[in-house]
Amino acid sequence: MKALMAIGAVVGVIGLFLLTGMVLGIIPSNTVRLVEGYMPMQMLFELALFVAGFAGLSYFLNSMGMAIPRFWQGILFWAFILLYLKYRVYPPIPFSVRAMYGTVSLIAVFMWMSSNEEDWKKFKQPILNVLDAQSGFNKVLRYVYLVLLPILIGGFSYMSMKPTTEEPIELRTVHPAPPASTKVHGKSYVLQTAQNPYRVNLEGKYDQEFTNSLIVEQSMGRLMKPNANPWDPKAEGYLKYVREGGEIFFQNCHFCHGDNLNGRGIHAFAFNPIPANFTDPGTIAQLQETFIFWRVSKGGIGLPNEGFPWASVMPPWEQHLTTDEIWKVILFEYWHTGYYPRTWD
Repeated sequence: MKALMAIGAVVGVIGLFLLTGMVLGIIPSNTVRLVEGYMPMQMLFELALFVAGFAGLSYFLNSMGMAIPRFWQGILFWAFILLYLKYRVYPPIPFSVRAMYGTVSLIAVFMWMSSNEEDWKKFKQPILNVLDAQSGFNKVLRYVYLVLLPILIGGFSYMSMKPTTEEPIELRTVHPAPPASTKVHGKSYVLQTAQNPYRVNLEGKYDQEFTNSLIVEQSMGRLMKPNANPWDPKAEGYLKYVREGGEIFFQNCHFCHGDNLNGRGIHAFAFNPIPANFTDPGTIAQLQETFIFWRVSKGGIGLPNEGFPWASVMPPWEQHLTTDEIWKVILFEYWHTGYYPRTWD
């Protein structure tokens, strides 16, 4: 047990050292790279190691008579999680997403501190000491909090509600001009000539007309055509790839773009503007598949600067998905919405 705690303490110290270096800019945030396609699992694994590390570090400090109060253990670990999300995750995630993860982390820390009666008493004791104000120091702290907190809350509310004379600006190009070519996973694609390798007929040859004939019908709310069910276990070729793209979409994309691809996912309204509505005829119906491939691969962060601001928080999915997975997701999006991708005449 002590050996495990010792290992945990070493992990905790190393984690604090690395994160401090990232915050100060001494260590680049992508020194220990997140593996493409496995980023979520790697983050969970790293956080699990840090939890074990902090537990081991706390155990050894306690055994040496230098125990950190439970209250400050919880606060410091929560601050560590916030700094990890801001400085460790690369490419960076938007503040709204960090705030959501930070709230979940705060609830988890609170549950940890209140898991048993003894820890809960230790956690709330500093708060009760300030409220009771039996000592002179705690009295000063109580008066500082009583004065400072209303000022901070009032100032924040005032700045949030204060009217501005500046004209609101929204310089956003919905469909930015694509480059002539793009490089994804080390391979270059000429957007004017590249094709979706999974838009194939029964003979395995690229055939847009064949695949278009199997896209769901637009009438009466996108009905599935007879004998064109990609969820059929016997489906092969194009329909099989549509099913695989749908599985990838619902594992990664539906949280923002919605189960019905209408931009109304469970996280959608955390963003402004909300994610793209693929059922709108002004979106993917007006675009080539290669354009969608470029946008999905590079996300909002990897777009060119000449059209800034893009007002897009979509991550560069080339950091998380393989090239084949991106093509299959695009295939599913066109199948589900009933639209055909534009082609060169």
